[in-house]
Amino acid sequence: MSQILIVEDDMIIAANLSLQLTKLGYDISGIVCKGEDAITHVKSNLPDIILMDINLKGDIDGIDAALEIHQIREVPIIYLTANNDDVTFGRAKATHPYAFISKPFNKLNLQRTIALVEEQIRDKNNKVSHKTSDLEVLADRIFVRHNGRMVKIMLDQILYIEAERNYCNIITTMGKFLVVNTLKTLESKLSKHSFIRVHRSFMVNMSKLDAVADSHLEIDRKVIPISKSYKELLLDRLHMI
Repeated sequence: MSQILIVEDDMIIAANLSLQLTKLGYDISGIVCKGEDAITHVKSNLPDIILMDINLKGDIDGIDAALEIHQIREVPIIYLTANNDDVTFGRAKATHPYAFISKPFNKLNLQRTIALVEEQIRDKNNKVSHKTSDLEVLADRIFVRHNGRMVKIMLDQILYIEAERNYCNIITTMGKFLVVNTLKTLESKLSKHSFIRVHRSFMVNMSKLDAVADSHLEIDRKVIPISKSYKELLLDRLHMI
């Protein structure tokens, strides 16, 4: 089932949403009450869906938060709103949400809306998975499709790779490249080199590590989380170096 982030500044509504979603079998990746906190959460986590209240208290509202989040990664957003004015709707629509849920919501409406959004996500992912891979791996380099042509990236230029569902961002010393491949696929192609999976959303170039702490590592000032399930393998690889 999907992991859902709840962004709602009314703690009674947030708690009710969390309870209803948990009963429906969903995992709650977090509950935050400010747009700024939602942005921070998405930087270190990968929720499948965000339930975003539009009228958040604080410096930014839910729409502004959604715009910032989409600069980080494309997370499907369902807006929660009690405001039906045309101006607000127009601003929200411009962020391409997957759905709207009007307050006060009921359990059936919540369940059906999320089920429909999950179906949209599956359809989109299926279309992506049938695309031809735009990545070719050689002994010391890869070629990625970028701006209509295949671009060479030397393996020692890659800092880390970040998953975005069926896409991956390859972060290099030259910049960022988006490829239509899952992190699992890239792991199978690159693991024999100096690359290692450290989190469900991250794979890193071992030769680029600047620091390793108990729950995270650092590469080029980027803090990357380390999952417990990958930590032992990482430590083993470090001991071998």
